[in-house]
Amino acid sequence: MNNLPSQAENPDNNLNDDVVKELIRKLRQKQGNWVEWGVMIASLQKAGYSPQQIFEETGFEPIQQNQVIVGSQVYNSLATGGASEATQSHYATRGSDILYELRLLTHEERATAAELTFIHKLDADEAREVAKAIKDFSRFQTLPAGFSAHPGDAVAYQAWKLARQYTDLAERSRLIAKGLRFAHTATARNQIEQLLVDLTVVSQRPAPILPFYRFESEEELPRIVPVVGELPLTPQDLQSVPAVENIEPFGLVRCLVKFSGQQAYVSLPGWQVLLSAEDPVVILCDSDRLPNQEQNLPKPVLVVVDRAQRQWNDSCYFVVEHKGELDFQWFETQPEVPLLGRILVIVRPKKIFDEVVSKDSWQIDE
Repeated sequence: MNNLPSQAENPDNNLNDDVVKELIRKLRQKQGNWVEWGVMIASLQKAGYSPQQIFEETGFEPIQQNQVIVGSQVYNSLATGGASEATQSHYATRGSDILYELRLLTHEERATAAELTFIHKLDADEAREVAKAIKDFSRFQTLPAGFSAHPGDAVAYQAWKLARQYTDLAERSRLIAKGLRFAHTATARNQIEQLLVDLTVVSQRPAPILPFYRFESEEELPRIVPVVGELPLTPQDLQSVPAVENIEPFGLVRCLVKFSGQQAYVSLPGWQVLLSAEDPVVILCDSDRLPNQEQNLPKPVLVVVDRAQRQWNDSCYFVVEHKGELDFQWFETQPEVPLLGRILVIVRPKKIFDEVVSKDSWQIDE
């Protein structure tokens, strides 16, 4: 292992280095079945290793890691959900992609859906349709006439409902055949067979379009940064703030260490200097606390500091300790004092000319 961080770099790591090496070896050599792979990869991720690091060491691509992790969780719920031994035995050696599609179902629904996919030898795409039909069917307060709660009847109902909307006989016949294939009860089968003689078309109002929105630029995706506090602060204050990890693709954050106290955060635009920061924190102060500033009317500012950048550079400002408190300084030559972090960016608040006037849009328009 060359790319995985050591236990010292992962404070939440409950796996010692020997265990990690053994897991990596088993995954690299594909020892065990896919369910065991999912459990091992999940253990590594919970210990703080990223999907990219695991990929570089084992060859399991991130998308494959997610599939076997989720699939193994579904598999482990089959026994509690009442799946047969034959179904469990079948999926123990194959079908992670199929079980992955059942992830949104309850444990009981997963078990019955897995039975259905096993009996009918369905592929992943068909399993996705089955899962959606079961999920939609479960939302009924009262079951549709003639259909039971069995997953086969749920799929049959979906086919029955769609078939009634088609005038095209070929598509209608295909859906009827699908419904008859999956119908579990005689009453459900009877409901579908009636469509062979009843050619009435029941129009269905289309569902509204979901309000999707895509982030188009990095600045639209904010960087969430923990706040140390407002000056005066001590070096201990700076170090006590827990580091956070940004989780893609939406920039979610989570603390990398257990933290029981209260912690404030601030949302900043996704400027490149912030996106590339390793361990950024925020210090609040007035502008007169900054070096090389004219002593005009002090304004509140937000100072973003990367605690990971402690290597001196004559073109940067740094945070240092001065008489027991934090201070901002620039050094023309290599300083003798320890550097506690580099200043990345200083943010002023949005400028509002007149808060009272701004509330009256007609005044602004004029």
